[in-house]
Amino acid sequence: MAMYICPQDGTRAETTALTWCCPVCRGPWDLDFEVTDPLSLNSLAGRVNSLWRYEEVLPLAAPTTTLGEGRTPLVPLTGTVSAKLDFLMPTLSFKDRGAVMLVELARRLSPERVVADSSGNAGTAVAAYCARASLPCTVYVPEGTSPKKTEQIRAHGAQLEIVPGDREATALAARTAADTPGTFYASHVFNPYFLHGTKTYVYELWEDLGGRLPDALAVPVGNGTLLLGAALATAELHALGLIEERPALIAVQAEAVSPLAAAFHAGADDVLDAPAGTAAPTLAEGIAIPRPPRARAVLAAVRESGGTFLTVTEDQIRAAQLDLAARGFYVETTGVACWAAVGGRTDRSVVVPLCGAGLKTGLAD
Repeated sequence: MAMYICPQDGTRAETTALTWCCPVCRGPWDLDFEVTDPLSLNSLAGRVNSLWRYEEVLPLAAPTTTLGEGRTPLVPLTGTVSAKLDFLMPTLSFKDRGAVMLVELARRLSPERVVADSSGNAGTAVAAYCARASLPCTVYVPEGTSPKKTEQIRAHGAQLEIVPGDREATALAARTAADTPGTFYASHVFNPYFLHGTKTYVYELWEDLGGRLPDALAVPVGNGTLLLGAALATAELHALGLIEERPALIAVQAEAVSPLAAAFHAGADDVLDAPAGTAAPTLAEGIAIPRPPRARAVLAAVRESGGTFLTVTEDQIRAAQLDLAARGFYVETTGVACWAAVGGRTDRSVVVPLCGAGLKTGLAD
């Protein structure tokens, strides 16, 4: 039986509880869950064509909330760089990988309501899966969130709460609501079930590449949920003897909001102190997180993989969005950051995720 465990102080809790964070330090949970059953390429033949085909490595099984998420295409862009088209998910972003895990868990716990906070994509994903599971849902978003994303949240029947201020103010408002009895906090940051959903991104790469992985995985990083899921998957595949070497993790941030990149290059174990309100606006709204709660884990994962942090400018984001569109891929501004950072690499094989559809934000001004 999987259990929540605090990586800071070792506090544990049952996953059947609605305790959304460590009651001692108020930090995010990890999941004490060990993959023990064997997984092989041959065993996957004939299985359901969604991320649930990797049932041996998931903390939940036999879902009823699924929308058929996962198994997105892998397409070459250059001789060394390929793209995984996660904008082809049911809600048009990679956040479906984690949202389905959170909502499937919530469905089994039968809370009075589900609460989420988001810059847009995680909120739309949680709203859609709550609709699928017939769970009442409230999504908190910051003012200035793309109208297309708020429209999608409303369309799925969720209650929308627009919070004055930035992404951090939105998270604080949602966490206050999460402390209300009977509430399941579907946090893509605090709840580790989300990370065990995003790790399927790497299992799909491993399967599609015939039991291997590229030399490097480039991942956009705000809160770091896709990167931490990738780190989980590469560690599991290596421990199971299914890959010989773990790929380097290349974490990409917008130069305007890059606390993790600054900490990494300064040799720090956590984000550096910065005056409130110092973050500049960025087109990459989905990764504009000044103080990510899992910062220590993200920095450690990148270092352990032999990877690095790269940053991209607003002009590079604009150019990358147009360049991908000219190649046939209309991707939102956050989702082009990795292509902007590594599209010209020729020294090793790299996969970039195209995380969200361009229809969610439109073309950059």
